[in-house]
Amino acid sequence: MLAVLEEVGVRLLTGDETLIRIPDICEATGVNYGSVYHHFGSREGVIDAAFNMLFSKLALEDIRLLQQVSEVSKSFDEYVANLSGMLGTFSFGADRVRRRSIRVRIVAAALTRPELKELIGTTEETLTQQLMQIVQNGQDRGWVRRDVSTRAIAIALQALLVGRVLDDVSPTQIEPAEWQPLMAVFLAGLLIQQ
Repeated sequence: MLAVLEEVGVRLLTGDETLIRIPDICEATGVNYGSVYHHFGSREGVIDAAFNMLFSKLALEDIRLLQQVSEVSKSFDEYVANLSGMLGTFSFGADRVRRRSIRVRIVAAALTRPELKELIGTTEETLTQQLMQIVQNGQDRGWVRRDVSTRAIAIALQALLVGRVLDDVSPTQIEPAEWQPLMAVFLAGLLIQQ
């Protein structure tokens, strides 16, 4: 069924979900029509599962990068430099705009679809837990404040990065030179000054 989800995912990324037809998906993947309905229950079940897969995939890729930064940093200064660079990478570029818009589109769809909301809610909780472990690693090393909960930091980080979608639709988008000082202030507020 992974082939079905991947095919639906590609179509969700490139078009309107109302154009997705299960017979077309079956033809493209070679998966039996009855099997798709048996596994997912309905057309909406297939689309919800594909949305959840996309949501998870995009977030996990970012979390893995943050995890790598957390694990490879040998000193506080290296940690700060690596995190600063990572936050800059997460903020700008056409790929980042696309990634944010996909995640926000999925969350928006979930607001009116209880099954999708439950799926991505469960996925989001798992992702938040993984991000909390990264924050905890920084706290354990004495680099991240302990008076702010790991959960609060994980949620704030996600809100800051995904929330950039609001500027993505603005005709006068903020420039990196204007955004980077805010990111530095945000990061400095979470770190223990050494």
